[in-house]
Amino acid sequence: MLNLFIRCLILYFVLLVAMRLMGKRQLGELQPFELAITLVASDLVCIPMADSSIPILYGIIPVFSLFLVHIIITKLATKSKKFRKFLNGKPIIIIQKGNILPDVMEELNLNIDDVMEALRGSGCFNPSEVEYAILETNGNMSVLQKSQNRPLAPSDVDIKPPEAEIPVTVIMEGEFVAENLATLDGDVKEDVLKYLDDIKLKQQDVLVLLVAGQDVFIQPYKGDYITSTLPQQSDAQDDEQARSQEVKNAFLSYRGGEKQ
Repeated sequence: MLNLFIRCLILYFVLLVAMRLMGKRQLGELQPFELAITLVASDLVCIPMADSSIPILYGIIPVFSLFLVHIIITKLATKSKKFRKFLNGKPIIIIQKGNILPDVMEELNLNIDDVMEALRGSGCFNPSEVEYAILETNGNMSVLQKSQNRPLAPSDVDIKPPEAEIPVTVIMEGEFVAENLATLDGDVKEDVLKYLDDIKLKQQDVLVLLVAGQDVFIQPYKGDYITSTLPQQSDAQDDEQARSQEVKNAFLSYRGGEKQ
């Protein structure tokens, strides 16, 4: 029994490493050849996992052989457009200027339920709002909405918003993320701790705290989320007392979208 348990663990981690080396795609994003390799590798591992009379190498070697096949196919697809087209197929327009194309649906063996489901998944509920919809090689649908139906963008009204910042996770499940803190300017940890103390919230009570530029998002384990604005760094800060007062007063807090 112990031998079977150990074999299962070894083969599981071998398969996990092989899948990790093949890339980070989700199941719905796999190309046909990637899905085939994934299914075959999983089946090959199951055989020595269930039968202890079969040497464990009979499961490990085929998995890494398939990994090598995946690498070779991927390299060939990268170098050759014809091979890539043969392997993955090509994107196909399925909705054109609001019209669903029945001939394309028949060619792809799709029904109207499949098309409408994919359309809703892209954020559109009415085909008349679509300029073009393209069925990608991985089965996902990409939708280009008509100009009059797409969401209004700042550029449409000649507005230049501030540059977007990538939110950085500073606290995760009550613990500071040291490697993320190192990427931020200033003593963000000290500012955050002072602010948490000011709003009567303990570090361990925070599920996640994100910092994007000067903006902060806090989701406690209990209660509504809080959005805040970090204080701007000032050259006029002469001593710690002035800085502490600025931190205390400069945070603008919102709970559940309502200003406090």
